[in-house]
Amino acid sequence: MSAENVTLSWQGPEGIVAVITMDANENRFDLDVVRHWHTLIDEVAAKEGPLALVSTGKGKFYSNGLNLDWMSSAPDQSREFLHELNRLWGRILGLDCHTTAAVNGHCFGAGALLTSAHDRITMRADRGYWCMPELDLGLPVSDKMAQLLLTRLPRTAIARALNTAHRFTGPDALAAGIADEILPEDELLAATVAHSASLATKSRETIAIHKQMLFGDTIRALTGAN
Repeated sequence: MSAENVTLSWQGPEGIVAVITMDANENRFDLDVVRHWHTLIDEVAAKEGPLALVSTGKGKFYSNGLNLDWMSSAPDQSREFLHELNRLWGRILGLDCHTTAAVNGHCFGAGALLTSAHDRITMRADRGYWCMPELDLGLPVSDKMAQLLLTRLPRTAIARALNTAHRFTGPDALAAGIADEILPEDELLAATVAHSASLATKSRETIAIHKQMLFGDTIRALTGAN
């Protein structure tokens, strides 16, 4: 995906829900895309007053993970890319508002990790897999990736994801504790935005404190903060 295919809109009552939408077929990540995400998160974080964040995709994919072709073509940028990707996950994990990934379709690798940085995951009930395919690729996840997954999601589910590369359907993910809710395709985004709006008026200061209590070590590991 290119940066212009990742957009920010303000939805819900009085525009209090920031919705970041990826619309570039497989929605894979490269350095320019991750930099653009940081710009959008800057804009979201700077908003005063009630706030919630939703991320979603369009079409068949939420995100099919890393752009491996780009990584192969730009090896000198791969280290910066992975640093900025980790930092993005850490920023979302520590954001001072409620966050939800509305998983509209397939969600693999870095896409699954992105969802894990959110407070809540909703998925389509009828289509789409949540999967960590690194075992099949012969590419072990990093310590930071594993830390993020284990910080947010049930250990048994993550052990299965990492050691079998199981493709979790929406119902599978719900049963495993990965997804918090599954919904029909035509209700997914609207219902997620409505739920997010109901939490947007909660104290952002208190949310930030609680997230540091719950996830502080992981946030610092991902963002590189001391």
